[in-house]
Amino acid sequence: MEIYKEIHLDKNSPQHLYMQLFYKIRQFIMDGQLKANEKLPPIRQLANTLGVNTSTIVNAYGLLEKEGFVYKKIGSGTFVSPRKDDRLEDVVLEKYPLDEDIRLMDRGQIQIKENMISFASATPTSDLFPVDDFKILLNEVLDRDKGDAFGYQESQGYYPLRESLVDYLKEINIETNSENVQIISGAQQGIDVIAKAFVDYKDTIIVESPTYTGAIGTFKSRGAKIVSVPILEDGIDIHLLEENIKKHHPKFVYLMPNFQNPTGYSYSKEKKLKIIELADKYNTFIVEDDYLSDLSFYNNDNATLKSLDENDRIIYIKSFSKIFMPGLRLGFLVIPKKIHHRILAAKHTSDISTSGLNQRVFDLYLRKGIWKKHIRYMEKIYRERFDVMKNCIEKYFKDIDISYILPKGGLNFWFSLPEGYDSNKLYVEGAKNNILILPGSIFFISQNESRFFRLSIAAVYPKDIEIGIKGLSQVIKRFIKKDTKERKGPDSYTPLL
Repeated sequence: MEIYKEIHLDKNSPQHLYMQLFYKIRQFIMDGQLKANEKLPPIRQLANTLGVNTSTIVNAYGLLEKEGFVYKKIGSGTFVSPRKDDRLEDVVLEKYPLDEDIRLMDRGQIQIKENMISFASATPTSDLFPVDDFKILLNEVLDRDKGDAFGYQESQGYYPLRESLVDYLKEINIETNSENVQIISGAQQGIDVIAKAFVDYKDTIIVESPTYTGAIGTFKSRGAKIVSVPILEDGIDIHLLEENIKKHHPKFVYLMPNFQNPTGYSYSKEKKLKIIELADKYNTFIVEDDYLSDLSFYNNDNATLKSLDENDRIIYIKSFSKIFMPGLRLGFLVIPKKIHHRILAAKHTSDISTSGLNQRVFDLYLRKGIWKKHIRYMEKIYRERFDVMKNCIEKYFKDIDISYILPKGGLNFWFSLPEGYDSNKLYVEGAKNNILILPGSIFFISQNESRFFRLSIAAVYPKDIEIGIKGLSQVIKRFIKKDTKERKGPDSYTPLL
């Protein structure tokens, strides 16, 4: 019973007690703290331990059973269900990479062999990090603040940094104040905090299709019903979006309007304004993940939704991982006033507060204007890679039967194989030739076989881009030819109709 004594149920929370208990026990199971076939406490015993009614335990156990986390034996009790390794459930064939390995690869957290060219990672190469500037600012903070730099900050974030971010936001036409800014430990935590604050089991979230795999995982972990709406070259399909908002009454809509991940597409001004209109019309929130609006190379309009938000409907997420240092885990939210308390409570339960030392250093980074110099540097580096990539695609992919729309900025390029082909298989062929792509399946809710794939320039130097794209073009040609033969078979016949 020791593990169950760690459970705290908040009777003042708007979330039902049985739902709180469901999430706690489910997490114990997913973390391996409760093993397969281990017996859960008897209902009355656990109710007494937690100080709740037996109906709370009954409802939580019932939901755990419905979701397959536990099973019941008549007369014996409730037991943890044996579960397949979650990492293997989405693998199409054993030879394909583990789903989780691909996710880690996307974040640059898997060591790539030295001779491999990786278009899979969207994490910048480490030589782009402003280490010298950071070192100077770090020492300045330590000399100034001494031990205070290592204390807990308030959960909402270091106040001077929030003030600095208000000034930063003015540069991109977002008017707010420090009370509306919430510091977070990276964009992924921002998505998680928002989900904790809003989403209960079976609530509906609307997302783009395809969309960021980390958001899919977070929403699924909350037990949400995820409705996906296709994204077009100029943004999400507005008509389908409105139909689904009317039908499902979502808790929020999650979007990346500028250089969307994974497609690289950007929304037109008309669609941005229409989304603001829909949020007002249907009284819903829009979560805007500002993934890469900083890297606009050939797009005249990279305005954020938040800059157009007059009625406080947009929850804005911004991370600096692609343009500063991903390992610092630093970002922020701009929050509508009416949900301050919910976001703050969710952040506090996540990690109490983001690193105070990192916040203080980044505050100086903004105040001294060093970030402007670094942004210009990153734009120059990434524009060079972007231009090389664009030219190589036009040169080497022109005679290949694949579809694509070249983006106008950002780091990602999105491709489609012919109908019926599987990019998971292409991944395998590419890896055999020391070229890594990212299969599109992880960016869709169903994660079925997909003909789409993503290439990113974040972790590839210009000299390697041409080698990689030329080599990949040859791999794709062989793959399409080989796969066509395999699907037809040696003795296939075309029927006469």
